[in-house]
Amino acid sequence: MPAVLRTAELASTLRVSVMRLTRRLRAERSDDGLSLTQLATLGTLERHGPLTPRELAAHEKVQPPSMTRILAGLEDRGLIERTPHDTDGRQHVVTLTRAARDLIRDDRRRREAWLARRLAELSPEDREVLRAAAAVMDRLTEA
Repeated sequence: MPAVLRTAELASTLRVSVMRLTRRLRAERSDDGLSLTQLATLGTLERHGPLTPRELAAHEKVQPPSMTRILAGLEDRGLIERTPHDTDGRQHVVTLTRAARDLIRDDRRRREAWLARRLAELSPEDREVLRAAAAVMDRLTEA
């Protein structure tokens, strides 16, 4: 089989496997009523710290009006706070509340516990293959 076809076959197989794992990990999420977009927004704030709504929209690749709606829902639930921007009085900065940090932590623990149980069922050799594959997948996503 030519290298191009083997690479295309690997791409297809990997895409399906990652999709299935993602779907399974989503099923382990808590029933908190948050959309995936809202959860992703909270995760971005956790990783990057306080951001303006425009910066959040850029990170999440949504239009600013969409981010405004996302933030309104999160604020209604007490998961974010808005504070005035230090240098630009027309803007505000969005930060996570303690409730949001707790929610993210609990959600992560639940999904990682499921994954750890499944990994424990594998042979040590298979776990090492996955450890190496995770590093390669990280490099793929950096492009």
